Amino acid sequence: MSSEQAGAQPGYFDDWRERVISDPELILEDRDLMRALISANDRQMGGNIVDMRGIAMERLQNRLDRLEDTHRSVIAAAYENLAGTNQVHRAILSLMDQRDFTEFLKALGTDVAGILRVDRMRLVLESAEATETEAPRVQKLEDVLTVVAPGFVESYVTGGRDIPHKQVTLRQVGTGCQRIFGEEAATWIKSEALLLLDLGPGRLPGLLVMGAEDPHQFRPSQGTDLLTFFTGVFERLMRGWLD
Repeated sequence: MSSEQAGAQPGYFDDWRERVISDPELILEDRDLMRALISANDRQMGGNIVDMRGIAMERLQNRLDRLEDTHRSVIAAAYENLAGTNQVHRAILSLMDQRDFTEFLKALGTDVAGILRVDRMRLVLESAEATETEAPRVQKLEDVLTVVAPGFVESYVTGGRDIPHKQVTLRQVGTGCQRIFGEEAATWIKSEALLLLDLGPGRLPGLLVMGAEDPHQFRPSQGTDLLTFFTGVFERLMRGWLD
Protein backbone atom coordinates (compact mmCIF):
# COMPACT_ATOMS: atom_id res chain seq x y z
CA MET A 1 0.00 0.00 0.00
CA SER A 2 1.47 3.41 -0.97
CA SER A 3 1.71 6.38 1.41
CA GLU A 4 -1.02 8.17 -0.58
CA GLN A 5 -3.34 5.19 -0.20
CA ALA A 6 -2.56 4.91 3.50
CA GLY A 7 -3.19 8.63 4.03
CA ALA A 8 -6.55 8.34 2.31
CA GLN A 9 -7.75 5.87 4.92
CA PRO A 10 -8.65 7.52 8.25
CA GLY A 11 -7.27 5.76 11.27
CA TYR A 12 -4.76 3.63 9.33
CA PHE A 13 -1.70 4.93 11.19
CA ASP A 14 -3.61 5.03 14.48
CA ASP A 15 -4.39 1.36 14.07
CA TRP A 16 -0.76 0.56 13.17
CA ARG A 17 0.46 2.57 16.17
CA GLU A 18 -1.85 0.72 18.54
CA ARG A 19 -0.69 -2.64 17.19
CA VAL A 20 2.97 -1.73 17.77
CA ILE A 21 2.28 -0.45 21.28
CA SER A 22 0.33 -3.58 22.19
CA ASP A 23 2.85 -5.91 20.59
CA PRO A 24 6.30 -4.20 20.28
CA GLU A 25 7.95 -7.51 19.37
CA LEU A 26 6.63 -6.91 15.86
CA ILE A 27 9.43 -4.38 15.48
CA LEU A 28 11.99 -5.60 18.02
CA GLU A 29 12.25 -9.04 16.44
CA ASP A 30 12.63 -7.64 12.91
CA ARG A 31 16.34 -6.93 12.41
CA ASP A 32 15.97 -5.03 9.16
CA LEU A 33 13.28 -2.78 10.61
CA MET A 34 15.32 -2.09 13.74
CA ARG A 35 18.39 -1.21 11.66
CA ALA A 36 16.28 1.18 9.57
CA LEU A 37 14.93 2.91 12.71
CA ILE A 38 18.40 3.25 14.23
CA SER A 39 19.80 4.64 11.00
CA ALA A 40 16.95 7.16 10.82
CA ASN A 41 17.64 8.20 14.41
CA ASP A 42 21.35 8.65 13.64
CA ARG A 43 20.57 10.87 10.65
CA GLN A 44 18.21 12.97 12.74
CA MET A 45 20.86 13.46 15.43
CA GLY A 46 23.43 14.69 12.91
CA GLY A 47 27.02 13.71 12.27
CA ASN A 48 28.54 15.63 15.19
CA ILE A 49 26.85 13.57 17.92
CA VAL A 50 28.18 10.22 19.05
CA ASP A 51 25.34 7.85 19.90
CA MET A 52 26.91 5.50 22.46
CA ARG A 53 23.71 3.49 22.73
CA GLY A 54 23.68 2.93 18.96
CA ILE A 55 27.33 1.86 19.00
CA ALA A 56 26.62 -0.57 21.84
CA MET A 57 23.66 -2.02 20.00
CA GLU A 58 25.73 -2.47 16.86
CA ARG A 59 28.43 -4.28 18.81
CA LEU A 60 25.85 -6.48 20.49
CA GLN A 61 24.37 -7.27 17.09
CA ASN A 62 27.79 -8.25 15.76
CA ARG A 63 28.37 -10.49 18.79
CA LEU A 64 24.95 -12.08 18.29
CA ASP A 65 25.76 -12.78 14.63
CA ARG A 66 29.04 -14.43 15.61
CA LEU A 67 27.32 -16.51 18.29
CA GLU A 68 24.72 -17.68 15.79
CA ASP A 69 27.46 -18.65 13.33
CA THR A 70 29.25 -20.58 16.08
CA HIS A 71 25.98 -22.24 17.08
CA ARG A 72 25.35 -23.39 13.53
CA SER A 73 28.94 -24.68 13.26
CA VAL A 74 28.61 -26.67 16.49
CA ILE A 75 25.33 -28.22 15.36
CA ALA A 76 26.80 -29.10 11.96
CA ALA A 77 29.83 -30.71 13.64
CA ALA A 78 27.56 -32.70 15.97
CA TYR A 79 25.50 -34.03 13.08
CA GLU A 80 28.67 -34.90 11.16
CA ASN A 81 30.08 -36.75 14.16
CA LEU A 82 26.81 -38.64 14.63
CA ALA A 83 26.78 -39.61 10.95
CA GLY A 84 30.39 -40.81 11.22
CA THR A 85 29.56 -42.86 14.31
CA ASN A 86 26.67 -44.54 12.50
CA GLN A 87 28.92 -45.33 9.54
CA VAL A 88 31.55 -46.97 11.75
CA HIS A 89 28.93 -49.00 13.61
CA ARG A 90 27.40 -50.23 10.35
CA ALA A 91 30.83 -51.17 9.01
CA ILE A 92 31.63 -53.16 12.15
CA LEU A 93 28.30 -55.00 12.03
CA SER A 94 28.94 -55.89 8.38
CA LEU A 95 32.29 -57.45 9.31
CA MET A 96 30.81 -59.30 12.29
CA ASP A 97 28.14 -60.84 10.06
CA GLN A 98 30.74 -62.75 8.01
CA ARG A 99 31.13 -66.44 8.83
CA ASP A 100 34.08 -67.19 6.54
CA PHE A 101 37.51 -65.53 6.54
CA THR A 102 37.57 -65.16 2.77
CA GLU A 103 34.16 -63.52 2.79
CA PHE A 104 35.29 -61.37 5.70
CA LEU A 105 38.13 -59.96 3.63
CA LYS A 106 35.97 -59.55 0.53
CA ALA A 107 33.40 -57.62 2.56
CA LEU A 108 36.19 -55.37 3.76
CA GLY A 109 36.98 -54.26 0.21
CA THR A 110 33.37 -53.97 -0.93
CA ASP A 111 30.61 -53.46 1.64
CA VAL A 112 32.76 -51.85 4.33
CA ALA A 113 34.54 -49.58 1.87
CA GLY A 114 31.14 -48.45 0.58
CA ILE A 115 29.74 -47.81 4.05
CA LEU A 116 32.78 -45.75 5.06
CA ARG A 117 32.75 -44.00 1.66
CA VAL A 118 36.36 -44.65 0.81
CA ASP A 119 37.54 -45.45 -2.71
CA ARG A 120 39.96 -48.23 -1.77
CA MET A 121 40.38 -50.44 1.28
CA ARG A 122 43.50 -52.61 1.55
CA LEU A 123 44.71 -54.96 4.27
CA VAL A 124 48.50 -55.14 4.40
CA LEU A 125 50.04 -58.13 6.19
CA GLU A 126 53.72 -58.78 6.73
CA SER A 127 55.05 -62.27 6.01
CA ALA A 128 58.44 -63.84 6.60
CA GLU A 129 58.09 -65.46 3.18
CA ALA A 130 57.91 -62.11 1.41
CA THR A 131 60.79 -59.95 0.20
CA GLU A 132 60.98 -56.35 -0.98
CA THR A 133 60.27 -57.43 -4.55
CA GLU A 134 58.29 -60.66 -4.25
CA ALA A 135 55.46 -61.91 -2.06
CA PRO A 136 53.16 -64.94 -1.93
CA ARG A 137 50.11 -64.47 -4.17
CA VAL A 138 46.75 -64.88 -2.50
CA GLN A 139 44.19 -66.03 -5.02
CA LYS A 140 40.77 -64.34 -5.05
CA LEU A 141 41.92 -61.79 -2.45
CA GLU A 142 44.37 -59.67 -4.40
CA ASP A 143 41.84 -56.84 -4.63
CA VAL A 144 41.92 -56.36 -0.87
CA LEU A 145 44.99 -58.14 0.57
CA THR A 146 48.63 -57.18 0.08
CA VAL A 147 51.43 -59.35 1.50
CA VAL A 148 54.73 -57.55 2.21
CA ALA A 149 58.13 -58.19 3.75
CA PRO A 150 58.77 -57.68 7.48
CA GLY A 151 59.42 -54.04 8.32
CA PHE A 152 57.30 -52.65 5.48
CA VAL A 153 54.44 -51.46 7.71
CA GLU A 154 56.53 -49.29 10.01
CA SER A 155 58.56 -47.94 7.10
CA TYR A 156 55.43 -46.97 5.19
CA VAL A 157 53.75 -45.29 8.15
CA THR A 158 56.82 -43.28 9.14
CA GLY A 159 58.17 -42.69 5.64
CA GLY A 160 61.41 -44.39 6.67
CA ARG A 161 62.07 -41.78 9.36
CA ASP A 162 62.75 -42.40 13.04
CA ILE A 163 59.66 -40.62 14.34
CA PRO A 164 56.90 -41.58 16.76
CA HIS A 165 53.61 -42.61 15.20
CA LYS A 166 50.08 -43.20 16.42
CA GLN A 167 47.69 -46.07 15.83
CA VAL A 168 45.86 -43.97 13.22
CA THR A 169 47.65 -41.72 10.74
CA LEU A 170 45.81 -39.42 8.33
CA ARG A 171 47.70 -37.80 5.49
CA GLN A 172 47.52 -36.41 1.99
CA VAL A 173 49.72 -37.94 -0.71
CA GLY A 174 50.88 -36.92 -4.17
CA THR A 175 50.24 -40.41 -5.49
CA GLY A 176 49.27 -43.63 -3.77
CA CYS A 177 51.60 -46.54 -3.15
CA GLN A 178 51.56 -48.98 -6.08
CA ARG A 179 52.54 -51.85 -3.81
CA ILE A 180 49.36 -51.31 -1.79
CA PHE A 181 46.78 -49.90 -4.20
CA GLY A 182 48.00 -51.31 -7.50
CA GLU A 183 49.45 -49.49 -10.47
CA GLU A 184 46.18 -48.00 -11.75
CA ALA A 185 44.58 -46.87 -8.47
CA ALA A 186 47.85 -45.43 -7.17
CA THR A 187 47.69 -42.68 -9.82
CA TRP A 188 44.51 -41.14 -8.38
CA ILE A 189 44.72 -41.87 -4.65
CA LYS A 190 45.35 -38.46 -3.03
CA SER A 191 44.75 -39.07 0.68
CA GLU A 192 44.84 -42.06 2.97
CA ALA A 193 44.12 -43.28 6.48
CA LEU A 194 46.64 -45.75 7.92
CA LEU A 195 45.34 -47.99 10.71
CA LEU A 196 48.16 -49.83 12.46
CA LEU A 197 47.16 -53.34 13.55
CA ASP A 198 48.50 -55.34 16.48
CA LEU A 199 47.60 -58.91 15.58
CA GLY A 200 48.74 -60.45 18.84
CA PRO A 201 51.87 -61.87 20.47
CA GLY A 202 54.29 -63.56 18.11
CA ARG A 203 52.66 -62.13 15.00
CA LEU A 204 54.01 -59.51 12.64
CA PRO A 205 52.10 -56.21 12.52
CA GLY A 206 49.47 -55.39 9.92
CA LEU A 207 48.09 -52.27 8.36
CA LEU A 208 44.61 -51.36 7.18
CA VAL A 209 44.77 -48.64 4.54
CA MET A 210 41.85 -46.52 3.38
CA GLY A 211 42.52 -44.59 0.19
CA ALA A 212 40.49 -41.71 -1.23
CA GLU A 213 40.56 -39.77 -4.47
CA ASP A 214 39.58 -36.61 -2.59
CA PRO A 215 42.79 -35.01 -1.24
CA HIS A 216 40.79 -33.47 1.63
CA GLN A 217 39.03 -36.62 2.84
CA PHE A 218 41.92 -37.52 5.15
CA ARG A 219 43.99 -34.70 6.66
CA PRO A 220 46.36 -34.65 9.65
CA SER A 221 44.20 -32.00 11.36
CA GLN A 222 41.14 -34.29 11.55
CA GLY A 223 40.09 -36.21 14.65
CA THR A 224 40.81 -39.93 14.77
CA ASP A 225 38.61 -41.16 17.64
CA LEU A 226 36.15 -43.07 15.45
CA LEU A 227 38.88 -44.65 13.33
CA THR A 228 40.80 -45.61 16.49
CA PHE A 229 37.69 -47.40 17.74
CA PHE A 230 37.23 -49.10 14.38
CA THR A 231 40.88 -50.21 14.46
CA GLY A 232 40.48 -51.75 17.91
CA VAL A 233 37.44 -53.76 16.83
CA PHE A 234 39.08 -54.84 13.57
CA GLU A 235 42.19 -56.02 15.45
CA ARG A 236 40.08 -58.23 17.69
CA LEU A 237 38.17 -59.69 14.75
CA MET A 238 41.43 -60.44 12.93
CA ARG A 239 42.92 -62.10 16.00
CA GLY A 240 39.84 -64.29 16.24
CA TRP A 241 40.24 -65.42 12.61
CA LEU A 242 43.99 -65.99 12.95
CA ASP A 243 43.52 -68.04 16.11
